Amino acid sequence: MAQSEVAITLLGCWAHARRYFVEAKDEAPQYAGLILLQIRHLYAVEARLRKQRAGLGLCEVVRQQESVPILERLHRMIEVMSRKARFTPKSAMGQALTYALNQWERLVVYVEDGRLQIDNNRIENAMRPAALGRKNWQFIGEAGAGHLTAVCLTIIENCRRWGLNPFEYLRDLLSRMPTMTNRQIKDVTPAAVARMLAWQRPQAA
Repeated sequence: MAQSEVAITLLGCWAHARRYFVEAKDEAPQYAGLILLQIRHLYAVEARLRKQRAGLGLCEVVRQQESVPILERLHRMIEVMSRKARFTPKSAMGQALTYALNQWERLVVYVEDGRLQIDNNRIENAMRPAALGRKNWQFIGEAGAGHLTAVCLTIIENCRRWGLNPFEYLRDLLSRMPTMTNRQIKDVTPAAVARMLAWQRPQAA
């Protein structure tokens, strides 16, 4: 049975792009500073949305109204700076500009979908325990064990994100899976289970 193809949209990380310009600040303080200021404006929009606990729809509207003009201005600045001969490809500023331009289509994806974040810092923080333990886990099994470990850790971190006990979730999931169909998988993801439990929880009077 042939596997169905899944369309994957790659998402860029502004924390990574910003890091290159931070590293270039000593070499080109004026130019790198201008870029970092625009990136700071992008993060200010996101900070305000988080503070307001904005829903997906509001995030998309605000990003279109406020973040898109900043991104357009930022893109023009990076293109102009990249054409300046003083920034050689191997210079810190040259590498920062090249990275931003090469990743641009991915860096702007987040403004189209309120579910997406401006960077993947949360994911990297969740992965840090695995990265720290990687040396100890190098003999956990065959090559395929890496993929299986990634799947398991993804499920566990999603449980934590949605406030579920990973052990209780996995025990319930594994007991139900033998009688489930592929179409039911969407109903037992950590997000779906968390929403179901919230709906079942009695509302305070």
